[in-house]
Amino acid sequence: MGKYLFLGDEAIAQAAIDAGLSGVYAYPGTPSTEITEYIQASSVAKERNIHCQWSANEKTAMEAALGMSYAGKRSLCCMKHVGMNVAADCFMNAAMSGINGGMIIVTADDPSMHSSQNEQDNRMYGNFAMIPMLEPSSQQEAYDMVYEGFELSEKLGYPILLRVTTRMAHSRAGVETRELKDTLPMHCPEDGRQRYILLPALARQRYRKLIAAQEAFEQSSEASLYNVYYDAPDKSLGIIATGIAFNYLSENYPEGFKHPVLKISQYPVPTEKLARLVDECEEILVLEEGYPVVEQQLKGLLSKGLKVHGRLDGTLQRDGELTPDAVGKALGLNITQYYATPEVVEQRPPALCQGCGHRDMYQALNEVLAEYEGAKVFGDIGCYTLGALPPFRAIDTCIDMGASITMAKGASDAGVFPAVSVIGDSTFTHSGMTGLLDCVNENTNITIVISDNETTAMTGGQDSAGTGRLESICTGIGVDPAHIRVMIPLKKNYEEMKQIIREEIEYRGVSVLIPRRECIQTLTRKKKASKK
Repeated sequence: MGKYLFLGDEAIAQAAIDAGLSGVYAYPGTPSTEITEYIQASSVAKERNIHCQWSANEKTAMEAALGMSYAGKRSLCCMKHVGMNVAADCFMNAAMSGINGGMIIVTADDPSMHSSQNEQDNRMYGNFAMIPMLEPSSQQEAYDMVYEGFELSEKLGYPILLRVTTRMAHSRAGVETRELKDTLPMHCPEDGRQRYILLPALARQRYRKLIAAQEAFEQSSEASLYNVYYDAPDKSLGIIATGIAFNYLSENYPEGFKHPVLKISQYPVPTEKLARLVDECEEILVLEEGYPVVEQQLKGLLSKGLKVHGRLDGTLQRDGELTPDAVGKALGLNITQYYATPEVVEQRPPALCQGCGHRDMYQALNEVLAEYEGAKVFGDIGCYTLGALPPFRAIDTCIDMGASITMAKGASDAGVFPAVSVIGDSTFTHSGMTGLLDCVNENTNITIVISDNETTAMTGGQDSAGTGRLESICTGIGVDPAHIRVMIPLKKNYEEMKQIIREEIEYRGVSVLIPRRECIQTLTRKKKASKK
């Protein structure tokens, strides 16, 4: 026990350890990565042998966390918001089976898309699965919610979804920790076959139980210390603030709230408290980070002709993050801008590191593809996505993890030639292998470039599941070993690389090219560490 200056991610991690965690399962993705990294570096986690190795993707992470819960242990599953799309199959059905040991699923959403391809609000997933959700308004609440959340999960019998956003995950505040709890003994559920075998007859029973459990979820939310009604004299407006939006509201009222405020940090929404706010106030302003989730629910729950303001009516912007200034403007306050952003520090596009192997790969690929009219390159999620920007402009698409191979396959099926896929080593083992199997099964005319920097570089250099195994994986899937070509992307090998690329484009079938050179950042760190 003590007081520490924690990132939101670190507060979540420390709370999980203190609450008797037995395992964390995750795939690295900003802004969630630091949760698992903190546990990996924890001396207590090492002493207790807490599982903290990276998973191949979010789906395998979710399933492994559910398996640990099945065995009666407390498990944590972490991912960035788009990772929930990968894990959704297990997530939805874990809400049907319920849990045994406490299970918390962390979704770190990214409003404003600081490092993401969308800004989806995963409270929608929580509502979709009909499970309880927690959304902290401070780092201390993030700690408390996780520390108490495992017990809440076990009490209710279902996984808990904890939603944070980038600002919560990556900002620091003082956090008071609590006593370290013992881990739970292994104990598998006595009724496991009735709960965890989702054959239709059994699944129908579980679904009815999930529906029946909604009343308990709602009662828990109404009684929650995280859902607070703050009364105030001016009833012309009532304010609902969820999660970190409550912080932004508080910054605009340092002397105390002028209007009644309902803080919501546990879901389902507390309808009794909502009804009180609506009954007492003439109009309602909803402040929430992300989608207008509560705003839409409010209109459905309390259809009384009430004026409701928020993202839907333009009082707040529909996209991007909330800020204290945006909240102040919505409240009609006079917001003074004291500082303008100098041009020199305005946002600039990112670029591939100098000395990065992806640079040499793209330069060679571009030169060869210039010889082919109609060539298309299908990209993927990773550092190499920056090949879309000048000076390379080397890829034509980037949609989701693993899509480079399958989109290139579909384009090849439609007649595109050459159809080239560019994917990284970690992304390939995350979700590219099944697409490769489709290509092998149909002998698709496709050239796949697995640009191997021997790490998960985009998120800070975590271990990659495919390191040292890519050739054997591709051979095992069925690629002809003669058309699995390894290259070293360096200037001195430039002409050889171009010749190999040409040869494999001309081969009518599945080719896999593996340009391999260690990430310049991880290599630099290793060299510095060796000198100490």
